[in-house]
Amino acid sequence: MSVIPDKPVLEGLEAKWGESWSEQGTYLFDRIRAAESGRDGVYSIDTPPPTASGSLHIGHVFSYTHTDVKARFERMRGKNVFYPMGWDDNGLPTERRVQNYYGVRCDPSLPYQDDFTPPFEGGDNKSSRAADQVPISRRNFIELCERLTIEDEKQFEALFRQLGLSVDWTQTYRTISDDTIRQSQLAFLRNLERGEAYQSLAPTLWDIDFRSAIAQAELEDRDQQAAYHTIDFPFADGSGSITIETTRPELLPACIAIVTHPEGPHKHLIGTKVRTPFFGAEIEIHGHHLAQPDKGTGAAMVCTFGDVTDIIWWRELRTAAGDHLPNMTTIGLDGRFLPTAPSIVADTEAIDWYEAELAGKTVFSARKAIVEKLQETGDMTAVGKPFNHAVKFFEKGDRPLEIVSTRQWYIRNGARDAKLRDELLERGTQVAWHPDFMRVRYENWVGGLTGDWLVSRQRFFGVPIPLWYGLDENGERDYDRVIAPDHASLPIDPTTDVPAGYTEDQRGVAGGFEAEADILDTWATSSLTPQLAGGWQRDEQLWQLTAPFDLRPQGQDIIRTWLFSTMLRSTLEDARSPWRNAAISGFIVDPDRKKMSKSKGNVVTPADILETHGSDAVRYWAASSRLGMDAAFDPQNPTQVKIGRRLAIKVLNAAKFVLSFPVPEGAQVTHALDASMLTALDSVIVEATKAFENYDQAKALEVTEAFFWTFCDDYLELVKERAYNQNDVGQASAALALRLALSTLLRLLAPILSFATEEVWSWFEEGSVHTASWPAPLGIEGDPAVLTVASEALISIRRAKTEAKASQKTPVASAMITAPADKYEALRAAAADLSAVGRIAELELAVGDEFAVTAIELAPVEGA
Repeated sequence: MSVIPDKPVLEGLEAKWGESWSEQGTYLFDRIRAAESGRDGVYSIDTPPPTASGSLHIGHVFSYTHTDVKARFERMRGKNVFYPMGWDDNGLPTERRVQNYYGVRCDPSLPYQDDFTPPFEGGDNKSSRAADQVPISRRNFIELCERLTIEDEKQFEALFRQLGLSVDWTQTYRTISDDTIRQSQLAFLRNLERGEAYQSLAPTLWDIDFRSAIAQAELEDRDQQAAYHTIDFPFADGSGSITIETTRPELLPACIAIVTHPEGPHKHLIGTKVRTPFFGAEIEIHGHHLAQPDKGTGAAMVCTFGDVTDIIWWRELRTAAGDHLPNMTTIGLDGRFLPTAPSIVADTEAIDWYEAELAGKTVFSARKAIVEKLQETGDMTAVGKPFNHAVKFFEKGDRPLEIVSTRQWYIRNGARDAKLRDELLERGTQVAWHPDFMRVRYENWVGGLTGDWLVSRQRFFGVPIPLWYGLDENGERDYDRVIAPDHASLPIDPTTDVPAGYTEDQRGVAGGFEAEADILDTWATSSLTPQLAGGWQRDEQLWQLTAPFDLRPQGQDIIRTWLFSTMLRSTLEDARSPWRNAAISGFIVDPDRKKMSKSKGNVVTPADILETHGSDAVRYWAASSRLGMDAAFDPQNPTQVKIGRRLAIKVLNAAKFVLSFPVPEGAQVTHALDASMLTALDSVIVEATKAFENYDQAKALEVTEAFFWTFCDDYLELVKERAYNQNDVGQASAALALRLALSTLLRLLAPILSFATEEVWSWFEEGSVHTASWPAPLGIEGDPAVLTVASEALISIRRAKTEAKASQKTPVASAMITAPADKYEALRAAAADLSAVGRIAELELAVGDEFAVTAIELAPVEGA
């Protein structure tokens, strides 16, 4: 036990107790105990691994506090809590941060440089333009990624420790470590062996800045300015033309069809041949239900590919001969027009013009050139006024996505498999969702999937896809000869490792092999966080003790990515849900109720808030919000944070006061007011416990805090005179009741005010409050009405003195309090304490219609 300070303060508690918890191993997962108790004695958490690129924001503090509150509650309830932390290192955000921070970019064709020194360090965006970035080898680039993420992780851990997360810091993992790469590659190979992973050449959503494919779950719509261009397509027989409107005239060279609704205004033209203006390709007018008869002219271009609807039309439409429509690509992987016109372009002049005027141009420049050409030829009759419309972006990208044809790896996700989709929906019903309405978001995502999960990325810092391809006699890649490694050889990097049966000198030569250069999407690794943390295929005992996990906590915005992908991998691998509960936090919004995000420039970093107000105050703010509900945060006036700080300070001061009253040996609760208070506290214990069990930390805090203030403002005031008076037969009862209530309230508040409660606990108890047992009702029989009525009477006495313009310390010669009949006996039980706190010499009680001080006579002031 520690000495009670003369003036307790919050400052310094984070460092003091953070160090103590670390030294004492307060939050370590006990493997020996777990092995003895079995799975039922463990509470396991699939903690979100934050992206280790940049800085944490206030939203992290918000949602991670929700998780920590639950972890602390379960630990105090006797569970052996498995609470790991992961770091999501690999992926596009990390690569972009490294490019900007060091002023480099990856060029896999370059050789490795020993002792490479980057142009600068600091991330001040001097290098945001690719032209200003120094090209370096893949290995040099990955080394810089490793260096920066490790430094970011140290800062993240320091902030999480300051916040008071009760994480077991010996149970950490990185999504790019050898163990993680092995497990991620193993899971992918098992998907491949079961036929769940496959490769396909298909239209792909492509980010031209990251030079990588993008999955459906990573998309977001953003408003972009566009204009309708009116173009006439002449009929092939010269009999007239059909007019269309398009926002993407630059794709005219890749136009493969015209589409209209089967019941629309142009239905009579279905099957008619037309020519693309200027480019001369003969194409057909088709009918399809997705064409909108009331949009534009009722007819639209089908190009490969302008948007996702073009992909659907390209897949589903057939020529008169029953053939698939051709795939005519014009835009390359760099976002510029290819050097050669698509083969569908028939006009020789148009081919020459394309290669002279379009080749190598950006989409914007190509659009300008084609518009000018069509206006010159008279084929474009109008350009409408600009308007805003939704365009697909990679959620972390800066420019609209293009659609290009590439060969990619996919994992089946139920989009084209009704049986798997139904199984995933059923898995969703087996999870308890907190709040329950978040289940609908999961179900809507599963039901709205349009394609399998694209898991390959054309990037560098990530888990290598562990495959090679056999090369034919011409040195060409044979995609039917996929070479997979033995599981025991993992982890591997196919760009440096050699497949069994080959030698290094056969790399890249006819009859030899070639490495798969792509890496796995970061979600393909993050989808395995239960496996990574729980020791799947690495530590079988740990896996059996933790899986399926008890809790998946996360933000609502990544239900479609992290939650769904984890559910998919667990379903494919184990045919079960990966967790029993999903706790979904809401968003942090600014004072204008706008979601905080880096793109909006309204993100708040938590370091200053934690330093200024203290961690308990910030934890209080986070815990005050229910799961799934958005919380507003104003860094200029963080009202809830200030309220939390006031509460934490009051805990320190009230505890010091309570502990000033020694409890006599053999003391028992004998006074009606003391029993009443403890009986009311029993009800708080029951209600708060139920709320914590139901993942409603806000409700638990609400009922506990309300009682705490009643305890401080009313009960403490009512009993302090008795507690001071060693000659009062009720002194021991008051001192004991105060100590029992303090012990209980500290434990009820400990999951939220983790530092203040630990400080106070150390003043009179051994060990940590966070490993103490959760409070159970004391079962002392009392009438809760006594405290309620006494509090009401105390308010009336204070009001009467205020109205008499007298100090609350002014003695009272006599007073009369009336109370309704049903409260009269309860009031009598508290009369002595009321007389003492009100300094009332003679207190008369009477039955009346309402509760009131009906007469009060102040004692004469000496010398007056």
